[in-house]
Amino acid sequence: MTSVWSASTSRGWDTGPILVCMKQSDFDSTELERFREVQRLAYACVVDVAGDLTPGITEREATRRMETWMAQAGVRTFFHRPFAWFGDRTAFRGFRTDLAFLPSRRRLERGMPFILDVAPIVDGYVADIGYSGALGEHRVQEHMREDLLAARALILAGVRARHSFRAIYEDLDRWIARHGYENAHRSYPQRVLAHRVVRLDRVSSRHLFRFGLDQYRWLIPSTFRARLAPGRFESPVWNDGKESDHPPLPGLWAVEPHLAFGDVGAKWEEILVITPDDARWLDDDLPHVRDGRARGWIKSEETPGIEARA
Repeated sequence: MTSVWSASTSRGWDTGPILVCMKQSDFDSTELERFREVQRLAYACVVDVAGDLTPGITEREATRRMETWMAQAGVRTFFHRPFAWFGDRTAFRGFRTDLAFLPSRRRLERGMPFILDVAPIVDGYVADIGYSGALGEHRVQEHMREDLLAARALILAGVRARHSFRAIYEDLDRWIARHGYENAHRSYPQRVLAHRVVRLDRVSSRHLFRFGLDQYRWLIPSTFRARLAPGRFESPVWNDGKESDHPPLPGLWAVEPHLAFGDVGAKWEEILVITPDDARWLDDDLPHVRDGRARGWIKSEETPGIEARA
């Protein structure tokens, strides 16, 4: 089983100490199917909870509903416990510290946008997804969700062309600005566009600030080492820093482009499968993709969304 420090040996990274027993690449078809099942479970949760949202519910209440749904489905722990953001909080405007991301007492109102985010672990298989919607009609966010399907195609094309992670991030930045948006994922910790998805051999059920303790044991030290010595140590996050200035790394990546327009935000998050010579989305039958097909936003099945706002 590959440790958190082991990486593509062709780049000569130091494997370093084994802190968490996990596998992060070379998944076979059976393993990929398990990841797909967990991702679909996560999306089923947010779609069900979103359908039951009513005026007056708080972000904290929405996250409790997601946790209850997951518990009833047999989920016992998370990569991170559920998040919910309502109204202007969907744009992450003014988020200065990590505590700002935590569920608040903000109440949902008619016509407000929302984002739900959940990351269950089932039998060691991890998924991390994001889902955008609104309580009632919201034309601005609908337009943003359409544009996000074009971003989905842009990211995939960049990885298939073997552009560096950093270059893909910068290309997406320019695309976002060209379409009149702000890059909300720059407000995330480490400015992440994506992070590795792994299979854990042992999983703790304990969490701190909504993230599992296992994640702190490998994410923080490995991210820190990669920032200090980019090129020598692999980073588990994909951002616009020097640590991401390398070709796409094989494995699974939870990608989460996040657009902001004024006080409105929208995102999706799903798993991208990267192999040494190709890439594909783990599942092309997810709610935001189906919605795009139904609305006519996706013009090509091979490059979803590329013609939507090119």
